[in-house]
Amino acid sequence: MNEMNFYVMTLFPEMIRQAMAESITGRAIQAGHIRLEAVNIRDYADNKHNRVDDYPYGGGAGMVMQAEPVFRCYQEIASQISRKSEGQEKPPRVIYLTPQGSVFSQKMAEEYVREDNLVFLCGHYEGIDERVLEEIVTDEVSIGDYVLTGGELPAMVMVDAIARLVPEVLHNDVSAEFESFQNHLLEYPQYTRPRVWRDKEVPPVLLSGHHKNLQQWYREQSIIRTAQYRPDLLAQAELSEAEQQAVREWSSKEKQE
Repeated sequence: MNEMNFYVMTLFPEMIRQAMAESITGRAIQAGHIRLEAVNIRDYADNKHNRVDDYPYGGGAGMVMQAEPVFRCYQEIASQISRKSEGQEKPPRVIYLTPQGSVFSQKMAEEYVREDNLVFLCGHYEGIDERVLEEIVTDEVSIGDYVLTGGELPAMVMVDAIARLVPEVLHNDVSAEFESFQNHLLEYPQYTRPRVWRDKEVPPVLLSGHHKNLQQWYREQSIIRTAQYRPDLLAQAELSEAEQQAVREWSSKEKQE
């Protein structure tokens, strides 16, 4: 897989650059596994004050981002992608961060990581002129049923979730394979030293070194944790008849307690 490129169309590029320069994503950028470019939409305004918003037609509270600066910003990114790929690249996938979009999930992250280029469009004010959304947006995505002041935080959430699936970013394929939401199960509980902390001991199986027993424990704990915190996911998980029976027994025991 080639280097994965993320482009974020935003009014606050420094917010993106500073936050994503830290931790795992920052190291991945420095190592060249991913590339992140925050592009300032204001740079594509056609007035001396770099204004990109105006009053909405029909009245109403707030301001609306104009279509032309957004479109010019997109055109520059699309041209840059085309030049890098010597004109062979298809139009990039453009993700508009909006509460009206499909709710982001691990499954979607696994789909998006297959792309070489992803463009994120961050809205502000009361939204963006619908005409440019119709022109350039391929996906509308939300990170939850609540409203934020802009699309920057959702964009960073998505970049983080997608980037960690890029080969070499985690430096540990097992981490990506067995973490939460894989196979519709939450991750099993984790422990480290000391062996006993405030009279609470690490489960003995984790000290056994017995691979088969460890794998069985991981699986059991993932199922129990999912049943406890996200029972909605279990309907999509592939469970054996014995595991389904164990879930029923655990649920019955929980209700009695």
